[in-house]
Amino acid sequence: MTLQRALADLHGAAETLWQAVAPLWPGFAVEVLPTIDSTNTELMRRARQGQADPLLLVAAEQVAGRGRRGRDWVSRPGDSLTFSLGLPLQPADWSGLSLAVGVSLAESLHPDVRLKWPNDLWWQDRKLGGILVETANVGAERYAIIGVGLNVTTPDLPSPPPDVQDAPPMPPVGLQTLTPQAALTAGGWLARVLPALVRDTLSFEREGFTAFQARFDNRDALRGRAVRLSDGQEGVADGVRADGALWLQGPSGRVAVVQHEVSVRPC
Repeated sequence: MTLQRALADLHGAAETLWQAVAPLWPGFAVEVLPTIDSTNTELMRRARQGQADPLLLVAAEQVAGRGRRGRDWVSRPGDSLTFSLGLPLQPADWSGLSLAVGVSLAESLHPDVRLKWPNDLWWQDRKLGGILVETANVGAERYAIIGVGLNVTTPDLPSPPPDVQDAPPMPPVGLQTLTPQAALTAGGWLARVLPALVRDTLSFEREGFTAFQARFDNRDALRGRAVRLSDGQEGVADGVRADGALWLQGPSGRVAVVQHEVSVRPC
């Protein structure tokens, strides 16, 4: 898809989205950009300049997107959906926000989409997308930046640099593979997931992760599976705690994992 067509597609969704979300969040705005380094980075720049308005920033092309642990997320026009939702939030506890976002997206996308703790969307053990949640202090407020990247088409898996010894990343998959009959564009998928995501973010602000724990359990891709942590620990994933931490059943018993990245150990 050309950049012009991708932009027209996203602009077509913008007005519908604004009408759906503005009643939920007064002052809400939608901004569509042709090309940007990273939608999360741009909202963070604006937050540091004192801007904390509720805003959906979506780009047709992202050339320096960031995933968890600094990984790149590059998007091409029409092949993926990349957006960041910036909202001033005041939850009593921020723990589990990325998991709540994942629950909302998975439920809007497809019944078979699963969640890999803490921030990946999977379909049949293939990576469909990822979530990056960041926050910034703007005056007396705390501003949440919820970044989402979803494959619309299935991308090619790049070859790792020769000096990288990590396990290979999960093979990707695109939304068009899940719903070949629907054939939605990036704009169509954005219109499908965004209103529910805003409603669920408001629910998280009021109730915290407690309101999402059972819903996460229904989508948990790791529960009962052997996993290896980035620090070398191994065990069996055993669901998530009330604050969103991962329960790991290991040789020394059941422990809660808060910040480590988890990868599924090959069988």
